[in-house]
Amino acid sequence: MSSKGPRINREELVMVAVAGQIAHPVGAANPYRIGNDGVPRVLPATGGIVLNHRIGDRCVGLAGDHIEPGVALHNNGREVVGARNGPNRAFITYACVGNRARVVNGPCAGQWGLVTGKHGGVDHVIADFPTTVLRRLNIGDRIQVYSCGLGLRLPDHPEVDVFNCAPSLLERWGIVERAGRLHVPVTHLVPARIMGSGLGKNTVWRGDYDIQLFDRPTRQRYQLGGLRFGDLIAIRDAYASFGPSYRQGWITLGVIVHGDSTASGHGPGVAPLLSGPARVLQPQYDANANLAAIYGVRTPAAARTYSPLSWRERPGGQGTRRVAEGRRIPVRAQ
Repeated sequence: MSSKGPRINREELVMVAVAGQIAHPVGAANPYRIGNDGVPRVLPATGGIVLNHRIGDRCVGLAGDHIEPGVALHNNGREVVGARNGPNRAFITYACVGNRARVVNGPCAGQWGLVTGKHGGVDHVIADFPTTVLRRLNIGDRIQVYSCGLGLRLPDHPEVDVFNCAPSLLERWGIVERAGRLHVPVTHLVPARIMGSGLGKNTVWRGDYDIQLFDRPTRQRYQLGGLRFGDLIAIRDAYASFGPSYRQGWITLGVIVHGDSTASGHGPGVAPLLSGPARVLQPQYDANANLAAIYGVRTPAAARTYSPLSWRERPGGQGTRRVAEGRRIPVRAQ
C-alpha cells in the first residue's frame, strides 16, 4: 500500500520577521516554591540561558522548576498603540516550533538556532542554539525569528487543526498518510485526565499546558518519567482547537517545551501542534520522535526513566531506573 505525508498549503503562507531579547529570570518576593508534597524549595526556574540542558535531554527529576532549555526570549518593547505587552503577545503568537532564529547583536551575531517551544504564563518563546553559542550569548541579546506557520492547514484533512507549527516540522516529522489516516511518530502517549496548568484558556497559540506526574501508577504505566525536552507526544481524549479541553475520541499532538515542576497542577509543558479526531490521527511509537533528532541538532538522550524531584527526595525513594533501550511503548488512539 502506498503512503505519503500530508499535503500543506505552503503557497499561501507568509513569513514575517519578529524578535525578542534573551530574558532574565524574574524573582518573586518569596524565593520558596511550595511543592505538591508541602516542601518549600528554592530552585532555578524560567528565564535566562540554560547551558547544560537542551532539546533531547531529560526533563523530569531535575533540580529545577519549569526549566526552559536553551534560551528564553521575551519582547520587552513598547508601541505607541495597543496594550503595553502587545509586542510580546505578537511575538509569542507568531513564533512557531521549527522556525529558524538568528542572533542579531552581541558576540554571537549571525549564529542560527531553532524555535523549540513557547511557554504560557511567563510568555516566553524558547529557542535552541549549539552549546558553544549558548556559552557566549548574553542576557539581553536580540534574537530574530523568521516566523512561518500561522495559517498552516492540511487541505486533505480539514478536521485536523494545526497550531504553533512550522511547515518544516510537518515535513520532517515523518507523518505517513495511509487509508485516510495520518500516522504520527510520538515518544509517549498521555491520558488527558492528568493534564493540568493551562486548562481554561481559549487558545493554544500562546503557550502550553502541563502534564501532572504526581500519580505514581499513571506515571509508571505511561513511562512518563522518560520524557525529554523536544519529545513529540500524543494526548488521548484531548481537544485543543479553541483551548485545551477533554473530549473523548480526539487526539492532540504536541511537543515538550519546559521541564517538570513540584507545584500542584504543574509538570512538563506541552505546546499543542495538531488536534483532530482519533479516527484520523494515529500515534505511532518512535523513540527518535524528538526535535533534536528531527532537525539533526544532536542525538537525543538514551531512554531512561526518572522520578520527579519530590519523589526522589522522599525517604526510601527509588531514584532512577534504567529502561531497556529500544523497548516499545504501546501507543493507541483508543
